[in-house]
Amino acid sequence: MLLAIDAGNTNIKFALFDGLDVRAHWRISTNASRTGDEYGAWLLPLLGIEEIAQDAVSDVIISSVVPRALPHLQRMSRRFFGHEALVAGHAPVAWGMELAVDEPHRVGADRGCNATAAHAAHDGDLIVISFGTATTIDHIDAGGAYCGGIIAPGINLSLDALAAAAAKLPRIDVRVPETQNVIGRNTEDQMLIGIYWGYVAMIEGLVARMKAQIGKPVKVIATGGLSALFREHNDVFDAVDADLTLRGLAILYARREGRV
Repeated sequence: MLLAIDAGNTNIKFALFDGLDVRAHWRISTNASRTGDEYGAWLLPLLGIEEIAQDAVSDVIISSVVPRALPHLQRMSRRFFGHEALVAGHAPVAWGMELAVDEPHRVGADRGCNATAAHAAHDGDLIVISFGTATTIDHIDAGGAYCGGIIAPGINLSLDALAAAAAKLPRIDVRVPETQNVIGRNTEDQMLIGIYWGYVAMIEGLVARMKAQIGKPVKVIATGGLSALFREHNDVFDAVDADLTLRGLAILYARREGRV
């Protein structure tokens, strides 16, 4: 089985793939100083809970937007699984798609994986929205080329900044509001309305502008841990796949092995 690792700014997600099917997955908060030994000591008991033997891991592939975490994850792969981890976007795991942007070397590995998985699953032009530490909105054309996109502050980052900069505002958890009222009667409701409905309006507005610029039919795919929060109250998404980045890693690996 393939161990796929998606190292993001907030969480690091691990998934075991049998072919392109997810067998199990876990996540841990991102800590760039966490060692390879610490990752291994955390992961091995979780494999045991799933009744998966350590030597069942036949290879490891990593997508990382946290440079300091990458060598620790690579050490974990060597020490605990006996494999030199593959790294998405680096030889011998090329993207296999055109990066039609001004700075192709700066395209995040997560965005490349998302583009790979979305294009494999859906025909035509695509917009991929990823709700993470940052909210990214990307255009993938019908031929699978990554054509650029948008970066905006993530919803939790916005909440943290609001609470940190305004001394009297509390820290709140993001959730789906109980009603569609947009006139709050207390401080916490007003903050939730501003963040939640503000994000819905931002997504609807930016996607509408992107569709107008693309000028042809487009499917919209949402991913990231908070994507499900927004599905209920807008009709922008055509599909939601919380594991899109990890699926992209599995597809890149399968292509390298000549399986797809």
